[in-house]
Parts: sequence; C-alpha cells; structure tokens
Amino acid sequence: MKIKFKKKILYSKLILGLISLIIAPITLLKNEDLHWADYIYFIIGLLYLAHYVYDVTHHYLQIEDGVIQKNSLYGFRKKLNLKDIDTIKKFAGDYTLKSNDTELKIKTSIIEDHSLTSLVKVLSELDLPQEKSPFISIS
Repeated sequence: MKIKFKKKILYSKLILGLISLIIAPITLLKNEDLHWADYIYFIIGLLYLAHYVYDVTHHYLQIEDGVIQKNSLYGFRKKLNLKDIDTIKKFAGDYTLKSNDTELKIKTSIIEDHSLTSLVKVLSELDLPQEKSPFISIS
C-alpha cells in the first residue's frame, strides 16, 4: 500500500523547480561577470524537479509485507516492522510510531485524504494496549 503526498505539496515542488529554471537563464544573460553563485537557480530548479519526480514515483510511505517505510530523496529512508511497534502517539495531528530502537514520525498534513484513511485503518488494526494507542477509546 502506498501512502501518497497531497497534490498541493507535489505541485508546489514542480512549480518552484520550473520557476527557478526560468529565472536561471535570465540571471545568466543579465550578468556580464559570472560567478559560481550565478548558477544557483539552475541547481535549485534541478533539485526541486528531482524531488518532485522522486515523490511522485516513491510516495511518502509504503506499507508492504508488515513493514512501514518512510521514503526520502536524500537517503534518509526509515523502516519499521509493524509487529515491532509498541507505542503510537498522536500530537498535533501527526503520528509517532515507536519500537524499542526506532522512532518514525508521520506528518499527516502532507498526506492525501484517501491515503490517510488507509494509514489510520492499518495503524488502528495493530494489537496495542489502550494506553499505547490513540485509536482505542477508553470506555
């Protein structure tokens, strides 16, 4: 199961990348004395576009074979086995999944609504005690 980014988040990266790539040649043509800093718009534009492509293809989270994985372009992928989760905390709408040695923070504000519903369903099905899960109401 793939937990997707909101389209607004994706499109903002695309637009910022395109704007930077449009500004870059204008800046280079305007300056007669070129320095390394004059190429910064190209670099920023390419990074935003790479980030957009990566986010579209890899999504925010993946849940497969009992493992939840948070994807990141810059190599900071985090994995956590669902069976190893012993605490789920909810603060300001975001979730923090904790195991003995790993902590995974999930920002719900950047997740598409349909994907967020699927994520909550998966997390609520975990067998956790009442005091360690926000999904179990105290009766």
